[in-house]
Amino acid sequence: MVSRATARKRRRRGAGDGGDRVQGRQSGGLEVLAQAAAAAEAYRREVMAEARTHTASYADMLAAFAGPTPETGGSGGDIIAELVRKATPGIRASTGPRFFGWVIGGSHPTGVAADWLTAAWGQNAGNLIAAPASSAVEAVACGWLLDLLGLPSTASVGLVTGATVANFVCLAAARGEVLRRAGWDVEADGLFGAPPVTVLIGADAHATVYSALKYLGLGARRVRTVATDALGRMRPDDFDRALAQVEGPAIAIAQAGQINTGASDPFEAIAPSARDKGVWLHVDGAFGLWAQACPTRAHLTRGVALADSWATDGHKWLQTPYDCGYAIVRDAEAHRRAMAISASYLPPPEGSERDPSAYVPELSRRARGFATWAMIRQLGRSGVADMVERCCALAAEMAGRIAAEPGARLVCPVELNQFMIRFRGEAGAGAGDDLTLETVRRVQQDGVAFMGPAQWRGEWVMRVSVTSAATTATDARLSAEAVVDAWRAVRASPGEATEPAA
Repeated sequence: MVSRATARKRRRRGAGDGGDRVQGRQSGGLEVLAQAAAAAEAYRREVMAEARTHTASYADMLAAFAGPTPETGGSGGDIIAELVRKATPGIRASTGPRFFGWVIGGSHPTGVAADWLTAAWGQNAGNLIAAPASSAVEAVACGWLLDLLGLPSTASVGLVTGATVANFVCLAAARGEVLRRAGWDVEADGLFGAPPVTVLIGADAHATVYSALKYLGLGARRVRTVATDALGRMRPDDFDRALAQVEGPAIAIAQAGQINTGASDPFEAIAPSARDKGVWLHVDGAFGLWAQACPTRAHLTRGVALADSWATDGHKWLQTPYDCGYAIVRDAEAHRRAMAISASYLPPPEGSERDPSAYVPELSRRARGFATWAMIRQLGRSGVADMVERCCALAAEMAGRIAAEPGARLVCPVELNQFMIRFRGEAGAGAGDDLTLETVRRVQQDGVAFMGPAQWRGEWVMRVSVTSAATTATDARLSAEAVVDAWRAVRASPGEATEPAA
């Protein structure tokens, strides 16, 4: 070990032989960190207090930043000031309390602060030797995560960019294991000549799951689709029908939290069937898996712990900053086989200690465990549960208030934190798609709240996602009123009654 006094002496010796120039370059620009922190704090205060949050367009932002490649460098302080001045008008207020456009958490200040330190510390979270603190914190945080979500304590966890990559990692482990059982080593020999892998998937699965299948060479169009009910949940009878036709290695992909309805597949019914058939069951639980952490909502995901792998996000309901997701696999060895990287200059992946790079596709990555650890410490078990319950309750209140307005229809019951509204003119007048899209446009233009459009069962709807810890009952009321006001304005606009019926 090197003492601090010895380290100081070494630094002083370095300053006498040119080290002062290097040190000057490092320390002379440190004031920009305080400058950036001040700007970030000011932005957060403003976005929480503003009655309306209008955002400049992409074209405006492109014009603001466009220019020739700089020929010379500049002052760090001037550069940060320019960045703040130019970018702020185009920063979408997704950290504000009335953002409901997508399932996006609020990036809690404690998680942001931990993420700042992560960037400042500059740790490559690839292995124990390179980043001992990061590796230890990640190991502890992963244990806490499994406990909060009610998943097997022996499962392995890889910290990745988000649920898209988490699905990819879990399905890579699934692909490798089901082929290994069939006598094929896909990690060594690839897919050429391998037994075909059957993939079963619900008709209302999220698009990112298909992306993962594409990346893995399993094909986005080769899936066998399982019929779903009115909320997008797989029907157990059709799942059993599809299982009965499976021959050879197979993977089934379920979901916790359908992106439009918030509903989860019937895990208690489908998991035993999949296990009896030897089919790997993966769960895309980007946000819905967090129902497990809330006693009043855990019944919605009952049986999910029977699956073989799970993907979820931290930057949704755990409120960590982007990018943070978790690939969780029951069979840690299958996980390691799919992801471990070996080289002579790296510590071996085997051993009693958890090697962070053995569970993710990246060798070089930021130390996401710090923000995860900080947010679980910030909220605790009770805080996570309360936040999930509050978001779900606010979603139901907002849906009820909007749907009470004539011409506004709640498309599905509010099961978790998601709901959809569709708008129609009185007595069938007005095209439902046009009126809905125009109402969404007006809400976004008004800037009180942000909601987005989506298609459900072939029709356009306004989709609302309540996921931020910053959202209060007052914010929910103001947002619902903003939607009602926008819809009334659309309904009263000239030409509404002359539009063709949907």
